[in-house]
Amino acid sequence: MVLAITQLLASVAGLIRDRVLASTFPPGLDALDTVSVYIAAFRPSDFFFQMFVMSAFSVALVPLLAGHLAHGKKEEMDRLLTSTLIVSHLFFGILVLVLVFFFDTIAPYLVDFTGERLELYIHFGRLACFTNFLFVSGNAFGQYLITKQTYWAYGITPILYTAGTIIGTIFFTPIIGVYGPLYGSILGALVYIWVRAGAVLFGGFSFRVSKASLFHPELLDMWWLMLPRMMALGAVQGELLLFDKVASGLASGSVTINAYARNFQSAVVGVIGIALAQSAFSLLSQVASQGDMQRFRSYLRKGTLLVLGLSIPASLALFLLGGVAANIVHLIVPQVIMTFILTLGIYAISIPFENLNHLLLRASYATKHTTLPAIASMVNGFSAIAYAWIFAPTQGVYALAGGFLVGQVLHFIVLGIFLKVRLKVLDVSQIPASA
Repeated sequence: MVLAITQLLASVAGLIRDRVLASTFPPGLDALDTVSVYIAAFRPSDFFFQMFVMSAFSVALVPLLAGHLAHGKKEEMDRLLTSTLIVSHLFFGILVLVLVFFFDTIAPYLVDFTGERLELYIHFGRLACFTNFLFVSGNAFGQYLITKQTYWAYGITPILYTAGTIIGTIFFTPIIGVYGPLYGSILGALVYIWVRAGAVLFGGFSFRVSKASLFHPELLDMWWLMLPRMMALGAVQGELLLFDKVASGLASGSVTINAYARNFQSAVVGVIGIALAQSAFSLLSQVASQGDMQRFRSYLRKGTLLVLGLSIPASLALFLLGGVAANIVHLIVPQVIMTFILTLGIYAISIPFENLNHLLLRASYATKHTTLPAIASMVNGFSAIAYAWIFAPTQGVYALAGGFLVGQVLHFIVLGIFLKVRLKVLDVSQIPASA
């Protein structure tokens, strides 16, 4: 419930941000298409952040920390998190420096913006690299908070980050122009880190810097666990990059239309699917570590029923309220509004599938198996890319939403089959040899 409430508030804040951005830089009327450039500029650094940082954090850090927590090894938790912070900052810092240096060279291959839009995209993209570097520590602290089930501090920080963008758009834009939203985002990222850092320190975490903590032995386990997830997130982030590439070559505002429709869909997913999956993750990891597969199934079954019971009505409501959604984010050009409503309707259909995928993925990671779930994610990404690439010339921005829907359905089918087989294998492994 705590995560659901904070996710709801974060989603509301996100919609307010979208409305403020659209009011300040109206899609279809703004000559620079500033919102589309702003959205697209985060994708390249997001690609590397998700692939090389979150691939480790999301699949391995919580199960490893939860294993120590379940056995009362508090100092080992501190050593592991300290080592993770040091290594991840060094690695990602070098990576983004290279990206910043070559960004003007690769930018024309990532989007179809030209002239002033392309120049703005390059400047925004370099600043976005710094923002994602700040998120390395913020997300490492977040995994610790999930493990300790400290959900208020974890859940409120995305709201504060979004508030930074809103403040930047309203108060910084009159002073520094189109860079206002981005500098506001950097301010929000700093607050995001400070709050999470304070929460983990208050929760008992201590930095344990020593020769041994520079490279914790379990980092090698994390590396092997993250490799499949790297491929999966690479496919998913590649999907987003291609979507922006396609949309930036369509009518002005297409990147914004697709992103805003997806934001409404992801708001529902955040409140239901992500909140339930995150709240179950530590519990699933602990009972899996203890070998209690009966309780594991019980948590998973209850989570699935709750996801379906909430997702289906929410999906239907969003499908029917496209006009209200367009008004909320202050879309004012008639053709933009109609395109947005139809795009949102397609995204709404994907909600139950994506919500279930979040839960099933966390259940898979809790058993410390990442290869086949990664394959399922890659099926998702590649099928969405293929659909969008094939049908964009005829369907326009609708091909992006259609590709996303196809990817989520196939992801659910593959992941569901895998988890069923995985649990049967674990059941067999728990049978004593004498039996």
